[in-house]
Amino acid sequence: MCELMFSLPLVLVGVFSAVTASGNAKDVVRILEARYHQARTLRAEFFERYSDGHGGGTAESGTVFFSRPDRMRWDYESPQQKLFLVDGTNVWYYVPADHVASRARVKQSSDWRTPIAFLAGKADLDRFCRSLELANSSSGASDQPLDPADSVLLCSPRNTADNSQDAIEKVLFEVQPDGFLSRILIRQPGNLQVEFRFGQWQENPAIPEIKFHFVPPPGVSIVDEQSLLGSVQ
Repeated sequence: MCELMFSLPLVLVGVFSAVTASGNAKDVVRILEARYHQARTLRAEFFERYSDGHGGGTAESGTVFFSRPDRMRWDYESPQQKLFLVDGTNVWYYVPADHVASRARVKQSSDWRTPIAFLAGKADLDRFCRSLELANSSSGASDQPLDPADSVLLCSPRNTADNSQDAIEKVLFEVQPDGFLSRILIRQPGNLQVEFRFGQWQENPAIPEIKFHFVPPPGVSIVDEQSLLGSVQ
């Protein structure tokens, strides 16, 4: 069994090299999905960059955790401590300095991090993407891989009817030869972009169950996003 586990990444790298040469998006998707199907839990370091389309933006970093089914936790460590948590039912966003936590149902959340929870589910890109194609040399400069050994999948999300600022126009998935994601780039109307870069992936680390449950600290108020939206309308 140990020999199989150690040989699997080498097999994926070999298959990936052949797939990249063939330019077949479906084969790259299968390699990515195979990598994430085999893990019950995942851990990675992340760097997040937000661009507002006018030259401004922010940069943050921290650690992200995934656990089946459909749970993830983003611990932001720099420049400010924050928590973004999907517990399988609700999406929580908490900034300790604000003493307020927001809550929304997963299916009603418009946050651009929520779809990434597919990594802790069936890892099925067809659930999220209406179409997928492999970027090539004729694609735009921003669609090219950061590492020449990687492959880039361009995803057109299924929920594209919404023309609001929260709509997602295109998602870029950069896949490493071992099947792990190295980058996700989310494009929204108005040239808004959110980029995630991942590193130091760990498969099946021991993650305490409490990590995927939010317990409001004393004195923290809970704001229900749907109730707030209803009162505004």
